[in-house]
Amino acid sequence: MDIEAWWPRLSGAAQQWLIENNGDVVPPAIIDEIQAAAGGAFETLPADSPDEGLLLPDEATEWIEATANGEQP
Repeated sequence: MDIEAWWPRLSGAAQQWLIENNGDVVPPAIIDEIQAAAGGAFETLPADSPDEGLLLPDEATEWIEATANGEQP
């Protein structure tokens, strides 16, 4: 599922965290919220080390950056 579909289903707190920490390792609670909003159909990428957690794909981080800047993603 594309970010455009699941983004509105996230809590405001999760959206704000993703905007403020775009490109960072995503905490498990937010990954869980994204997976629930996307119906389990969302791909994540492993960070440099398996212990570090998961990252959003480049397309998602670019979309979040554009949205945060008031641009049309």
